[in-house]
Amino acid sequence: MEIALIKFLLAHVLGDFFLQPDKWVAEKEKLKLKSNKLYWHVAVHVLLVMVMFFSFDIWPQALIIGISHYAIDACKLIFQKPRNKRIWFFIDQALHIIVIIACWLSMSKSASIDFGFLQEQKFWVYIFGALLLSSPTAVVIKVVIAKFIPDKSPVSLQNAGKFIGILERLLIYVFILTGHFEAVGFLLAAKSIFRFGDLKEANELKLTEYVLIGTLLSFGIALAVALVVAHLNL
Repeated sequence: MEIALIKFLLAHVLGDFFLQPDKWVAEKEKLKLKSNKLYWHVAVHVLLVMVMFFSFDIWPQALIIGISHYAIDACKLIFQKPRNKRIWFFIDQALHIIVIIACWLSMSKSASIDFGFLQEQKFWVYIFGALLLSSPTAVVIKVVIAKFIPDKSPVSLQNAGKFIGILERLLIYVFILTGHFEAVGFLLAAKSIFRFGDLKEANELKLTEYVLIGTLLSFGIALAVALVVAHLNL
């Protein structure tokens, strides 16, 4: 990755997450396009690009980033609602990254993105393994342990268990493929510690067995898929 792209990304991270106080965000969401903090925010991004490259020759890219940043943030402020605020955050960041990559490509003829990896078997095997360990595995585990659900299961956040399971399986997947088998044991131990208090307070043998079955099944499937993928990509 060229240093120019790193500088663009660094300027964006500094401008969006370090040099944008919470009160600026609150005022922008309240006043929208009438907020002067929006324009200060855009100016900060333009200035950061200039500072990162320490050259006025970068002004075309800095101007493009500034104008696009205003347009993207303006759309976000106009169309963002409480129910879709999280979605708009990711849309906003994705669009900013796309503009940054375009600016990077435009300033250097040697800068290019190699999409050759899309033709490689390894890439698609990795993707298939990761997707298999998300929702499909969650459904399989749910079906398998359905008959073990305790009569009085504790109240928890909606879909929290599902997402925790997906995250733990993806972490195991990454750990195995990168050769860090010891991290899998650390993850299992960490989860056991957090779960111990809940199970102790519940004082319910059935709940303990239910959690153990689900956890071991989740870890077992993740290990199996990761090992198969690693073997196929040797």
